[in-house]
Amino acid sequence: MGDARRRGAVALGITALVAPLTLVLGTAPAQAASCTTQTGPYQKKVEKFLGRPVDGVQSVGDCKAIRAFQNKHGITPNQGYAGPVTWGVMDLMLKQRAVGNKPNKAGKCPTNKGRIACVNLTLQLSWIQDGSRLVYGPVPVRTGRNGYETRTGLKKIYWRDIDHVSSIYNVPMPYSQFFDGGQAFHSVGLSMWNPPGSHGCVNMTKTTAKKYWSLLKKGDDVFVYGRKPGT
Repeated sequence: MGDARRRGAVALGITALVAPLTLVLGTAPAQAASCTTQTGPYQKKVEKFLGRPVDGVQSVGDCKAIRAFQNKHGITPNQGYAGPVTWGVMDLMLKQRAVGNKPNKAGKCPTNKGRIACVNLTLQLSWIQDGSRLVYGPVPVRTGRNGYETRTGLKKIYWRDIDHVSSIYNVPMPYSQFFDGGQAFHSVGLSMWNPPGSHGCVNMTKTTAKKYWSLLKKGDDVFVYGRKPGT
């Protein structure tokens, strides 16, 4: 074939290799979006969160900082715009930090069950307690998105599978601990603030999932309460 046809074939081959990766990650490559010059509705709040000069006007430096945050947490579009999704993630982070080491200050997770894993959907936090004593956490988690909400209520871990692979989505679910139908604690290779959320499971970092695996056992209680923002 001619040079032009060969170049076209190579380009198509590269596209075929890259496209599936993009679909798996669920986000477009960082270089796919250009940096916007548009000032967003949450400009000042986003600037303050990122430690930028707070003037409420988009700058090249602002856009680069916002884009870096968006790319880190899989927020799309990743054009550096200070919009509601980006600010929503930042606002949640601030609320999570404010909890400190008293995640059950309001007493919503039962303290009469002994060892129990608690999940606060509203703040996207989880922890393990024994009575009123905090054992581990709180740690950020990623729960079910709109239409796939993590179900609330008191449950028990009924099955554990350290090397589980989802039969529905055909994806790895390391350190799975199932507590409600197909919903489980398990690790993922995503940011805990990656929107819009899981398909119902409580996603964790590998470090957290391993810790939960070591601290919990079959028959232990799980209590899920609250409502995830956006659901």
